[in-house]
Amino acid sequence: MTHQAVLLMAYGSPDSLDQVEAYYTDIRRGSPPPPHLLEELKDRYRAIGGGSPLSRIVEGQRAALEAELIARGTPMRVYAAMRHIAPWIGDVVKTMAADGVERIVAIPLAPQKSSNAAGYRRAVDAGLAGLANAPEVVFVESWHDTPRFIEALATTTREALDRFADPSRVTVMFSAHSLPARVVAEGDPYPDELLATATLVALKLGLDDYTFSFQSAGRTGEPWLGPDILDEIRRLAADGVTEMVVRPVGFVADHLEVLYDIDIEAQAVAREVGIHLERARSMNTDPVFIAGLADVALAALGSAATA
Repeated sequence: MTHQAVLLMAYGSPDSLDQVEAYYTDIRRGSPPPPHLLEELKDRYRAIGGGSPLSRIVEGQRAALEAELIARGTPMRVYAAMRHIAPWIGDVVKTMAADGVERIVAIPLAPQKSSNAAGYRRAVDAGLAGLANAPEVVFVESWHDTPRFIEALATTTREALDRFADPSRVTVMFSAHSLPARVVAEGDPYPDELLATATLVALKLGLDDYTFSFQSAGRTGEPWLGPDILDEIRRLAADGVTEMVVRPVGFVADHLEVLYDIDIEAQAVAREVGIHLERARSMNTDPVFIAGLADVALAALGSAATA
């Protein structure tokens, strides 16, 4: 029997301030950031406690998924790796090969397919290049509409809505990380898949009205996908909205883009314009979400076995 294993891959985030410069430089493909941008990013990490919890959350997701697969009677090892910080994807896939893994199901912890997510595949391929015993890789391109993922998003959104006296009066705003606007012209499926995820959650909740925004745009000088979340909060306030739930659909763990960009920056704008904003909690190790990841892994391996 083929020795199979799962690889969960995340973008990565620094655990402490002394890792920020190397992390930022890696994101910039080896170009060190200008001092003012580096200090600005460090200030954001200081504001959420001096580092990101992403690495330990992904480790928790890895362990939870491994336990879920055992509980289903399909035990296999689950590994976790990062794209821009240790443990590096290239190093982890080499370890998997050395451990005797013959087939890897590689799952980016980014549910929607995008040109940006293609970097995960490149990192896997680079790590395995030249290995005599390179495993077969079953790469999951997208899992944006997986039923249990949608269920977990809907349940956590309902939890947030229930914090209000009259949930039916609350506006739900779905959000995701922006990308350069040129990706649309290049035919990137990312915006369409994001809207599909949001629509499925809205249908499950029976929402008549909801909105979508992008957040965390890069500082590259080119246009990025919009509307921007801060502008959209201001627009909704001008239209009379006073209560709002933000439900990120492109992120599955707490990290800077959630803990700072929403919980601090967006909250500040909401307070400024008189909106009571609640954020739906992140997936992290939510059991329904983890069960959805197990569904994704087993479906991918099943497809590979019958191919």
